[in-house]
Amino acid sequence: MSLSQQRRLEEKERRREEIVDAAERVIEAKGYDAAKMEEIARDARVSRALVYTYFKDKPELYFAICERALRLLRERFDAAVASQPRGIDQVAAIGRAYMDFARESPFRFTALSRFEAHSMADVQAGSTEHGALTAGRCVHEVTVRALLNGVADGSIRKDLGHPLLMSITLWGLTHGVIQLAQTKGSIVTDEGFSLAQFLEHSIDFGLRALRA
Repeated sequence: MSLSQQRRLEEKERRREEIVDAAERVIEAKGYDAAKMEEIARDARVSRALVYTYFKDKPELYFAICERALRLLRERFDAAVASQPRGIDQVAAIGRAYMDFARESPFRFTALSRFEAHSMADVQAGSTEHGALTAGRCVHEVTVRALLNGVADGSIRKDLGHPLLMSITLWGLTHGVIQLAQTKGSIVTDEGFSLAQFLEHSIDFGLRALRA
């Protein structure tokens, strides 16, 4: 690849990221349904036609937001795992990292909730939606590796079943608990418990099912 070709490729990627940046700002401010592609183009300081050159429609642009969120979540999980020597502690760190992500990046957590709720039939290879799904699998790989580490070091029971299935189960538990804390937290706080206690209790509940 020539230097000029490399520069054009870098410029194309930079422009794509700027459009995704703009989409995050507009959708966070107005909501997905109310946000218009024209507004996203205006925020990115490009023409609407150029936005459609990169993304065929708003759902595809939203998938790009989700793919970015999942990449960032994977980075958090990797960092959390790196600080813990035992598999069981790595799993706990992943759960807390997900809760921190939801608290510190509520828009991205909400975007992922919407993404997980949509129908995933007929996903085209190479599409932005496929890229988001691939990024999601990479997130699960971190948890699977932590589970296998725990089985190997004796901190996690050997009969936990398929590690990917367990990873998905743990994700469903944690995601649901976070959503409950966000939308119906008063159920917990009205009984005299803090949301922090509730979230930590859910992690402990999952760990008790895993411990050897």
